[in-house]
Amino acid sequence: MSQRPTIYTAPSAFPNPQRLRLFMHEKGVAAEFDEQLLDMAPGGEQRSWRHYRRNPFGEAPVLELADGTTLSETPAIVHYIDHSYTGRKITGENPLAQARDIMWDQRCYLHVLLPIVTMFHVQHTGLGFKLEPTYNPAWGESSRKKAIAHAGIVDTHLADGRDWLAGGDEPTFADITLCTAVAFGKFGPNETPLDERFEHIDAHWQRWKSRDAFKKAYGDGGSGLDELSHLDP
Repeated sequence: MSQRPTIYTAPSAFPNPQRLRLFMHEKGVAAEFDEQLLDMAPGGEQRSWRHYRRNPFGEAPVLELADGTTLSETPAIVHYIDHSYTGRKITGENPLAQARDIMWDQRCYLHVLLPIVTMFHVQHTGLGFKLEPTYNPAWGESSRKKAIAHAGIVDTHLADGRDWLAGGDEPTFADITLCTAVAFGKFGPNETPLDERFEHIDAHWQRWKSRDAFKKAYGDGGSGLDELSHLDP
């Protein structure tokens, strides 16, 4: 067994694995982990018994430590890494900062990113029925409207001149979630480009595009976005 921890993940088009990958590059620890890409389609490897042993919900990402311990759910993995490795505490340096980051991360995840993910999964079966068991376009359109409405609230929060959601000089995990929501909104059949709809979310997206962590995290060629094609390896 490798003495290095392993991240079971997916290409950068998939938002939850990408939330973790972007965090790891922002933290500066990506090189300390082995990364194993799962065959998302058509093989549907994340729905195999081998992956179910790592995560009973069959989702990615999953962190496997050298002793075989596994962690799933992106915020849990991020919390573990942020507090186990040296460097800037991206989830907040003190309890109040951590609480603000959790608050805005939940708002961006539950009300913006997750509805876009739901829309993606129910509006097509392009990943095969192992991963896309439900087809419901009406549900998808309802999810799109929810994401757009709540993105407007986030945009208003950014309108006071702050660069990042928690108001500090550097992005926190909530900013990473918003960034991946913008990227996934542009992907494939989603056609919900939040940066084109909202001025301050667009400025937030542009700030991310200039960061080294962003360029490294989206440099795998798997984003599916033409505007990031120059980052392809």
